[in-house]
Amino acid sequence: MIEIKVPSPGESISEVEIGTWLVDNGAHVERDQEVVSLESEKASLTATAPESGSIKILFPNGTRVGVGTVIAEIDTTVTGNLVKEPVKSAKISPETPKVIPVAPPVTPVTPAATPVAAREVSSIRMTPVAREIMQSHNLTIEDIIKGLRRITKEDVNQVIESGVQQPAGASESSKATISAERSDVRKRMSLLREKLSERLVAVKNETAMLTTFNEIDMTAVVDLRNRYKSVFEEKHKVKLGFMSFFTLAASRALVAFPQINSQLDGNEIVTFNYCDIGIAIQTPKGLMVPVLRNTQSMTLAEIESGISQMATKARENKMSIEDLQGGTFSITNGGTYGSLMSTPILNPPQPAILGMHNIVDRPVALNGQVVIRPMMYVALSYDHRLIDGKDSVGFLMKIKELIENPVKMFDPAGQAEQSLLSI
Repeated sequence: MIEIKVPSPGESISEVEIGTWLVDNGAHVERDQEVVSLESEKASLTATAPESGSIKILFPNGTRVGVGTVIAEIDTTVTGNLVKEPVKSAKISPETPKVIPVAPPVTPVTPAATPVAAREVSSIRMTPVAREIMQSHNLTIEDIIKGLRRITKEDVNQVIESGVQQPAGASESSKATISAERSDVRKRMSLLREKLSERLVAVKNETAMLTTFNEIDMTAVVDLRNRYKSVFEEKHKVKLGFMSFFTLAASRALVAFPQINSQLDGNEIVTFNYCDIGIAIQTPKGLMVPVLRNTQSMTLAEIESGISQMATKARENKMSIEDLQGGTFSITNGGTYGSLMSTPILNPPQPAILGMHNIVDRPVALNGQVVIRPMMYVALSYDHRLIDGKDSVGFLMKIKELIENPVKMFDPAGQAEQSLLSI
């Protein structure tokens, strides 16, 4: 029996939550196969099978266990449906024919009687324990579900009404039944959500947070993106978005305003000569802020590629602690969800965070004329203990200048647009 223990996500983490078992109890697993997804207070991680064999799960989904706890065992004597026999030292005479062990017959679950019935029960989900009991007693799904109450018209209408659209023939009585139902669902907060809650409250209580706003004319960036996005994607194998422009602009602005790129350490101010920018990414597990490092020396294409890789890792729950550690500044984009204006909250110990918002066509005054332009409100939340209003306003004005004249991000003297995009 080989033990599967909870790996350590990081030095400061002592407990994880079993998110999802990726295999059934008793199933055969291969060596290095991912068998379980684990959730910590900072990131998700997976545990793999150290050897091939039959897995025995010791804790169900949602259980919180300490780092190093044995959560499963693997019986390496079981290979698929064959059980390895111990090697005997007895000699076999030449006349003795070799006997090849044959796996004991496995009685399959009897299929449904008709194709229609098979389709009806194919989506029924069972727990691994229930499946094992059924197999040991040679029971089919129909044997289990027969004798239960029959499906009525009201049941069908209830399922239909809970979907995307309401059928024309649904009765008023069924509507009244659905609307009259009152229920609630309780579930325990994940470790990631608990840690996020603690940090947000700490930010409000331990910092002098203030937010300043400005607006940016996005015409130049929108036009640049529309003209070159196909060529950019063809060459760099990644789509061209707006986040990369703001990340590059923020990197240039942080160099111009080093106070924004600083942190408080007790009664000392630590100023960094590099830019490690965290990009806020919303995932089903909660908000994560992976860090893109050394953005001050990256091209727009490299930044876009880095953001794409981080988003992919976040969606696949493969974000590591190293991806989230550090960071000197953060950017969040509420415009993805239609936000027009907000006050982003700090990501400690970073003293500032830039908030992007939705791009909306609005009438603005330009050279004495009212014109329609794609405009975006931007917000900078900052810790007033470290950053003064002059620096915060100047930083946002620098962002505005670079976004409205994007070639200046590549060279203040003004190089070709193609050089900015590395195409």
